[in-house]
Amino acid sequence: MVTDPQSTTTTKKELVARIAGLTGNKQVMVKKIIQAFLDQIIDELAKGNRLEFRDFGVFEPTMRAARMAQNPKTLEKVRVPAKRSVKFKAGRLMKRKFQENLISKEVS
Repeated sequence: MVTDPQSTTTTKKELVARIAGLTGNKQVMVKKIIQAFLDQIIDELAKGNRLEFRDFGVFEPTMRAARMAQNPKTLEKVRVPAKRSVKFKAGRLMKRKFQENLISKEVS
């Protein structure tokens, strides 16, 4: 996976401040709404439900099968149990925005 060396991390706090400024709402209220939204996403995925946000993307719970692995130091075989995971597939609008940003960075 290649990452952009100029990319930065945006925190929830920064998003809350940005959204509060855009909407004219207080940061406390925006934070409660965003946290409620994220909690609902987590609850739905925990139930095994697929979440689809048109143009943004799809969150889908998946099951990773149990497997055998090897400890690189001792070369001992280790059983890795099955586990649940989440897969995200970007939607049309997100894919388009990513391509536009990639092209504009290549040009400049």
